Amino acid sequence: MALLAASVTLNIYLFNTSQQYYLQLNGVRLDPLGTGLFAGEAGRVARPETEGDLIVFFGDSRAAAWPMPSIAGFEAVNLGVGSQTSAQIIQRYEAQVAPLRPEVLVVQMCINDLKTIPLFPQLETQIIRQCQENLAQLVTEAREQGTTVVLTTIFPVGEFPLERRLYWSEAIPQSIDEVNGFIHSLAGEGVVVFDAFAILADENGRLAAPYRLDELHLNPAGYEALNREFVEVLQSLQ
Repeated sequence: MALLAASVTLNIYLFNTSQQYYLQLNGVRLDPLGTGLFAGEAGRVARPETEGDLIVFFGDSRAAAWPMPSIAGFEAVNLGVGSQTSAQIIQRYEAQVAPLRPEVLVVQMCINDLKTIPLFPQLETQIIRQCQENLAQLVTEAREQGTTVVLTTIFPVGEFPLERRLYWSEAIPQSIDEVNGFIHSLAGEGVVVFDAFAILADENGRLAAPYRLDELHLNPAGYEALNREFVEVLQSLQ
């Protein structure tokens, strides 16, 4: 009886998981850039009326979940979209970020590229290079508008659960280290590197348990840890 109950539970879990991925896949086919998540024509977002500086959080789900810390003199707009790769994110810049002309752009992206390496090991070098090129392009486009860019290093990953082990390899954390090294190399005039990885990682380079919602995402304590130091970065820009 217990075996039957376990089998039913597993099948329900697998059905729900497959349904989630099926819906996600077809949603991307309908709206490849996720512009439908934001108000206005073609996903364009109006700049809020503010006397302070505008900060745009931009990137994937890790950016989307990042709450703006309470700090005077700044207004924030969050344009993160879950599950997006760097290719999707960079294509949204002109339509969604550029019209806002933000004073500060906060970027967190690339994990959705790098987590595909176990699926396409023959493309590992290309996937890493694409992340680097898209990061560099984003910096160039933002700086041309006079925007200060805060590049956040890619968050570490946690231990993957059993059901995802088939799609996991050590190439993922290794590629994160490589792209994070590239991110550090982009620091310069108008480009600040905020080392989120160093704040969130445990002694093994994995996402520390107190900050982990799941193997890829942060819980509120993780964002609180980031914001304690992120506030200092913002204050240095004022």
